[in-house]
Amino acid sequence: MNIVAITGLAILTAVLATLMRRYHKEYAVMLSVLGGGFILFMVFQNFSPVFSSIADMISASGVSGEYTVILGKTLGTCFLAQFAADACRDAGESSLASKVELAGKVAVIIMALPLFEAIANTAMTLIGG
Repeated sequence: MNIVAITGLAILTAVLATLMRRYHKEYAVMLSVLGGGFILFMVFQNFSPVFSSIADMISASGVSGEYTVILGKTLGTCFLAQFAADACRDAGESSLASKVELAGKVAVIIMALPLFEAIANTAMTLIGG
């Protein structure tokens, strides 16, 4: 991952969006969202080794591969919700951003329910119940 390119793109996008905000606020928001999306794309291009390392660690530990899927989905949901909330804040809609963040948190909890259930079952087995 080339952090210099990412920070350069972020600064360039921020400056252009700030200049454009004076004359065309809607274009400034679009530019900001597109710049953020491109940066997210650049980050996710380098994210597959992380998932393969996590999958290797999970398989080496003997834990079900289902947990890797849950981890991937929850991380994706977190990134997507944060990106959408930041885009809403850039557009001046902070209350909408809060609702998107809340929806993301609820979605993560719902996706992680099988993991919580497995932990509860393991705890009950250890307790002897």
